[in-house]
Amino acid sequence: FQMIYCYKGWVKVAYEDQGPPITMLAGDCVLQPPLIRHRALESSSGLQVIEVSCPALHETFADHDLELPTPTIKKDRDFGGQRFVFHQAADAEWRPWRIEGFEFRDTGIASATDGLAGVRVARPSGEVQPEVVSHSGKFLFIFVLAGKTTLLSDEHGAQQMAAGDSCVVPSGTHHALTDCSDDLEMLEVTLPASLETTHDSVSFQMLLE
Repeated sequence: FQMIYCYKGWVKVAYEDQGPPITMLAGDCVLQPPLIRHRALESSSGLQVIEVSCPALHETFADHDLELPTPTIKKDRDFGGQRFVFHQAADAEWRPWRIEGFEFRDTGIASATDGLAGVRVARPSGEVQPEVVSHSGKFLFIFVLAGKTTLLSDEHGAQQMAAGDSCVVPSGTHHALTDCSDDLEMLEVTLPASLETTHDSVSFQMLLE
């Protein structure tokens, strides 16, 4: 699994069998499935991307024979059980998130990986109702794209998070988001995609003790 989220700036890239080069703007995201040939062509100054991959170390090979872009276009081509995804933030639809008072845009990576991983961007959509939850998944990664919030957990108490901060919440850890700013926006990556969460009868005060 390998996804790349454009955090700041822009980058122009070409992918095997996916047509002309694409330009990723801030907020856009791609899924790079196994074995797909790709090449970064140019970028803005100050480009920053967020990359999440599993396993953490994986082999990358140079292909000196294939030229990109390729003349063939196969948008639905299967690469090792996954399909290429180019998610554009400007065209995204927002839906209610798993936490009340939030909405999210889905990148389509869950479907393209057959449920292996999910990638979403969430933001407040009204009055946030803080609630203590836990999950039973393998991996939950949160990156604060904008704004700020406070993460409460029974592992580390209260941790303030601002733009550029990130965390991983282990399975079974009681946690909650509080003090969310109106401009808060978070990137969430989960393995598996359908992360099951449990609403726990644990008070905020118990998380802080």
